Amino acid sequence: MLVNFSNHPSRYWGSRQRETSRCYGDIIDLPFPAVAPNCGYEQLQALAQEWVQKILELGDAHDLTVHIMGEMTFTFMVITKLKEMGIKCIASTTERKTTYNADGTKVSEFQFVKFREY
Repeated sequence: MLVNFSNHPSRYWGSRQRETSRCYGDIIDLPFPAVAPNCGYEQLQALAQEWVQKILELGDAHDLTVHIMGEMTFTFMVITKLKEMGIKCIASTTERKTTYNADGTKVSEFQFVKFREY
C-alpha cells in the first residue's frame, strides 16, 4: 500500500505518476498537516509521533510505503521514525518548467519524473 502523505492528492496526479505508483499497491491519501513556522522542537517531535501513529493505523507496517513531501524538518522527523521501523519512504521527483508572463508574474509547472527512496 502507498500512503500519499502530502498536499497533492493522488486524484490530481498525472498518468505517468499514477502508473509508476502501481508497484506500491493501492494509494491512500493522507493530507499533510500545516506545520507552524514557530513550532518548537519538542512540539514538532510530538506532532511527528502523532502522524506516525496515524500512518501505522492505515495498514500493516511491512506492506506500507510512504510517499512524503512537505515541511522539511517535520518530514525529516517522520521519515526517521518510519525508517527505524523498516517502513520505506519515498519522494516524487519532478522537472520544473517555468515561464514568465509580460506582467512579471511567474508560472511554474512540475512534471513527474520518478519516485526516489529516502
